[in-house]
Amino acid sequence: MFDVGLPEALVLVVLALVIFGDKLPSYAQQAGRALRQLRQMAQSAQNDLKDGLGPEFQDFDPRDLNPKNFVRKHLFEGDNDPLGIKGLDLGLDLDDKSYASTASERRLGSDERPPFDSEAT
Repeated sequence: MFDVGLPEALVLVVLALVIFGDKLPSYAQQAGRALRQLRQMAQSAQNDLKDGLGPEFQDFDPRDLNPKNFVRKHLFEGDNDPLGIKGLDLGLDLDDKSYASTASERRLGSDERPPFDSEAT
């Protein structure tokens, strides 16, 4: 994210020691305390949200609202069916390959018209 290498990190540490001196441990302690309080506030907000939504949303995870996690969960996890075709009722038996073999075996001639399905339009 910041693309800071080892030499740059060492320079930053030396600068922090020179600028803050002996106060650096107390500043680090205050920063740690503030980060801990922030995490506790976020966790309590999550718990309040879950309690407010009721029992229907007990398995609700706010991280699922992130678009990247949403796509990963709903498209790429599960039964190796990323498009969800197996779950749809298309009226096709996906294990029966006869529809594919008949379509590939019978080719239309140059003067033949393809079949018309009035329900498909």
